Amino acid sequence: MKNHTNNEKEIIDVLIIGGGPAGMTAAVYTSRAGLNTVIVEKEAPGGKMIKTEMIENFPGYEAIMGPDLSMKMYAHATSFGTKFEFNEVVHVKKLQEGLFEIHLLNEEILFAKTVILATGTKENELGVPGEQRLYGKGVSYCAVCDGAFHKGNDVAVVGGGYSAVQEGMYLKKFVNNLYVIVRKDHFRTDMVAVEKLRAMPNVKFLMESVVEEIIGDTKVEAIKVKDLKTGTVQELKVSAIFPYIGATPITQFVSDLDITDENGYVLANPKMRTSIEGLYVAGDVRDVPLRQIAIAVGDGAMAGQMAVEYLQNLR
Repeated sequence: MKNHTNNEKEIIDVLIIGGGPAGMTAAVYTSRAGLNTVIVEKEAPGGKMIKTEMIENFPGYEAIMGPDLSMKMYAHATSFGTKFEFNEVVHVKKLQEGLFEIHLLNEEILFAKTVILATGTKENELGVPGEQRLYGKGVSYCAVCDGAFHKGNDVAVVGGGYSAVQEGMYLKKFVNNLYVIVRKDHFRTDMVAVEKLRAMPNVKFLMESVVEEIIGDTKVEAIKVKDLKTGTVQELKVSAIFPYIGATPITQFVSDLDITDENGYVLANPKMRTSIEGLYVAGDVRDVPLRQIAIAVGDGAMAGQMAVEYLQNLR
């Protein structure tokens, strides 16, 4: 896809930023409607799905490998003519004439009639050895997605907020011992939820402690945990570790458009429309209470269809 100037524009009907489940589902709807659809994705199609070893909670599949589901969605979207541009968006602005001007990392500029933001989030990482290497192999940021794989095993949750406590309660349905590792000497959520977790059998709280290393060759086998008060380090045998220390929405490139909340998540109405006409959102980058593939797909379907109707009304 070549660079275009203001004097000679190739105008895309629908430009989707992000090639995960939300973006690819939106593309199915817009490309089926005969619209020129382009997805800009900086990595591989599928987003977090392609890095997930096994998915068991997506309707229609008892179990499917994350890369396999990613490629099925990719094949579906491209079968109707969706094009992929493997690049990164660095800025988006709305022109007075109604078009969107999209700047890419390689200094290419694209123009589109409508844009769908589907960039998702990036989980805040522990930043310890083994974390990235064992991602999807016992390191998971989604207990609902992966907890059942560790039935009867010992696992660890890291974090002292609401998400860590709730996900710990979910995990305890499946696992044997649950280690809850908290950097502070207190939790950052209501104590009613904490006491419910504390009342469950075989839940062990490691307060004022941090994970120093995740150990394993091809999968998580153990973690090293340091007690910040005493300085002692112990090794815990676990099959998985679930860090819940927050996530960051990928919205830096639209930070000047005034469409995000104080945490950077994109705000939209139930039809996925933002406050800017022609700009839609779908998936984890939206302010939603649960981030799952099924929800992202639903968002993508709505955003795609709303973009179709928006363009039909322009004619």
